[in-house]
Amino acid sequence: MSSKGVDGVSAEMRFRQAFERIKNGEPKVVERGAAVTQNNVAREAGCDPSALKKSRFPALVREVQAYVDLHTADRLSQRQANIKLRSSRRSLQERLDDTLRQRDMAQSLLASANRRIVELTQQVHSLQRQIDELAPPPTVIRRN
Repeated sequence: MSSKGVDGVSAEMRFRQAFERIKNGEPKVVERGAAVTQNNVAREAGCDPSALKKSRFPALVREVQAYVDLHTADRLSQRQANIKLRSSRRSLQERLDDTLRQRDMAQSLLASANRRIVELTQQVHSLQRQIDELAPPPTVIRRN
């Protein structure tokens, strides 16, 4: 049984060509921008995703996995950058919300303190009047 396909190209060659097309961003079967994976390489080659097996094509599978490992770091770093950007935006919004809550709380405490100061000042004046009524302040006696 020959491993040559209908057009005389071996299965491994079809997988390699599919791998190159996906790497170059020029796939014919899978959508543009699809990730380079063993399954996508097999689909691009026009085969079932399970056709590209390590036991049948060990060198090619190692190449695909090496490529994925090298380029996953780039993709993850971009993903992580997006997550970081979103979280920094979120944290800026959260910080703004926290600052506004703190300002409102400080204003509330200040207003309460001012009200309490006014109440205590009125109480002091009231008590001072009561003291003055019970025991008038001493009068100064002048001697000539």
